[in-house]
Amino acid sequence: MSEARILVIEDEESYRDSLQFLLEREGFAVGLAETGPKGVEAFARDGADLVLLDLMLPGLPGPEVYKAIRERSDVPVIMVTAKDDPVDRIIGLELGADDYVTKPYSGRELVARIRNVLRRVASGQREVIDEPERLTLAGITLDPERLHLTKDGETISLPPKEFALLHLLAQNAGRVLPRQVIIDRVWGADYFGDTKTLDVHIKRIRSRVEADPSQPVLIQTVRGVGYTFEA
Repeated sequence: MSEARILVIEDEESYRDSLQFLLEREGFAVGLAETGPKGVEAFARDGADLVLLDLMLPGLPGPEVYKAIRERSDVPVIMVTAKDDPVDRIIGLELGADDYVTKPYSGRELVARIRNVLRRVASGQREVIDEPERLTLAGITLDPERLHLTKDGETISLPPKEFALLHLLAQNAGRVLPRQVIIDRVWGADYFGDTKTLDVHIKRIRSRVEADPSQPVLIQTVRGVGYTFEA
């Protein structure tokens, strides 16, 4: 089976050159574009199995390039941000990008993220799952019909929002869910309340499922992005 084709849209020549060398060494086919408009043109002309998209581009900024690509395809996109800034880091995820990396990044980490996203797409696990189903993982059973949590033989009734939040995280175990995605799924896209409500609910859930809520193991905070359930 042939390796995936990666389209790199990056205006910094040093990064473009190093990415081409790194990805081709890993067996990927690589396409390059140095501006936003050229990136859109390259994707329309040649396509790609995954796009590595810089957030700051001349001619057309990354978010606009993302939208132009998304009008043509649901190809997975990894956003690249130029600085470790929470606002920059969540822009792509809020748009719907599949992952992000921050410059300077580790080549090994980047390749691992690319392969992880491609695996998720191939296995049909790309979309955030929020279907009501009974779950058992990490010693916890969640019953959506009764809004029950069972852990260590003890069954606890959870308030609806707490159950919905825990169930959403558990269904997407191993994935980082951005704060806004969680709020949209649990509270609704039209929710305009204080986002600290999410943190309060996470704290309550940790008090129920973590052996030591001050040292959480199951529900991890990904600073500046959101939360993940580590099964």
